[in-house]
Amino acid sequence: MAGYSVALKASAAKEIGALPTRGDRQRVVARIAALAGEPRPPGSEKLAGHEDRLRVRQGRYRIVYSVDDARRAVVVVKVGHRKDVYR
Repeated sequence: MAGYSVALKASAAKEIGALPTRGDRQRVVARIAALAGEPRPPGSEKLAGHEDRLRVRQGRYRIVYSVDDARRAVVVVKVGHRKDVYR
């Protein structure tokens, strides 16, 4: 079974670059890379109000993404601190 391709929106890439520490950035990028193997890992949840968006936690940060099973693609839409990411 082949994995999924992972793409980042330009705004999500900018948000990752704005994370405060290098360690935070590395952990978030590792978590995003893991979505290629398992796009719906344990702990991922659907977002209310969005039919196709999910979120996964990485420490204080949340990664919001959508999964296209037909194209076998994961698109990361937003990355941010848990208090700001849903606004």
